[in-house]
Amino acid sequence: MKYTKLSIITFAAALLMTACGQKETKTATTGQEAPKAAPVVSVVTAQAEDVDITNTFTSNIEPFATNNIVSQTAGRIVSINAEVGQKVSKGQILAKMDDVNLAKTRMQYINDSTELHRLTELYNIGAVSQADYDMVKLSLNVTKKTYENLAENTYLRSPINGVVTARNYDKGDMYSMALPIFVVEQIQPVKMLVNVSESLFTQVHEGMEFDINVDAYPGESFTGKVNLLYPTVNAATHTFPVEVICENKDQRLRPGMFARVTANFGTNHLVVIPDVAVVKQQGSGEHFVYVLKPDNTVKYTLVELGKRMGNRYEIISGINEGDRIVTEGQIRLKDGVNVTVKQ
Repeated sequence: MKYTKLSIITFAAALLMTACGQKETKTATTGQEAPKAAPVVSVVTAQAEDVDITNTFTSNIEPFATNNIVSQTAGRIVSINAEVGQKVSKGQILAKMDDVNLAKTRMQYINDSTELHRLTELYNIGAVSQADYDMVKLSLNVTKKTYENLAENTYLRSPINGVVTARNYDKGDMYSMALPIFVVEQIQPVKMLVNVSESLFTQVHEGMEFDINVDAYPGESFTGKVNLLYPTVNAATHTFPVEVICENKDQRLRPGMFARVTANFGTNHLVVIPDVAVVKQQGSGEHFVYVLKPDNTVKYTLVELGKRMGNRYEIISGINEGDRIVTEGQIRLKDGVNVTVKQ
């Protein structure tokens, strides 16, 4: 085949263009990638301040005293004089039992009293021996105590000022001694039993004030005082019981309510940082922050948290006052990474 001069020139130009295109493509393919931009972060300077040392304990509100109103012997209930929820006074008659035995003993007591009076006159003139006189006198004392005991178990009185919280029998029932006829609880004051760490044993004292919070009254606090410190420490839990009482003059606190009892044990000078700076370590209970170094790199730092105060944490250990702590952008960080601080 014969080629013209023009065809040869055209073919050579096409080969040259193809070769140039391949060279440019190779150059573009083997070129280095552009460097990535440093992560942008926000930082805050850690400040130290006086922080209240408070401990909060949980407990249930209990009546200051609980009395089961019972009769010493079984018998018929003649009358019921109180209902659940009723406030009662000390000495108030709540129920009356059958009084047949009481009436018999009363007659015996009257007879013994008359006999002793008669013998006393004879004894004074020497007509009765000392032994006979002492025997009648002893008999009267026994009858008197029996009568008083029967009266106490016939007319059932409240031994305290309180509220009736249970009534287990009705008028006319036969009291079987299986359950108390009434339960009366003293709710003015009320008490709470809290278990305090043995490390605070020397710091708790009688009369020390505690703040009491209950779910029934959100945002409201009541004041209680230490009434009793138990003298021994539980070897298993390393805590000791403390009884806290609240006067409860308005009787708003009721037995069974869940309570948070908080005490102040002074102050500590600790570093405080925003809660957004703290990151929880995945798969563990540890927490960490990123500390900005002078060369604009960040350091992964484990911290020990104290209590939370609103949107801040107190830091027990891990960082110092003046450290610059990352508060935004932690998701793109790792130890030693260069960062750009947002202005």
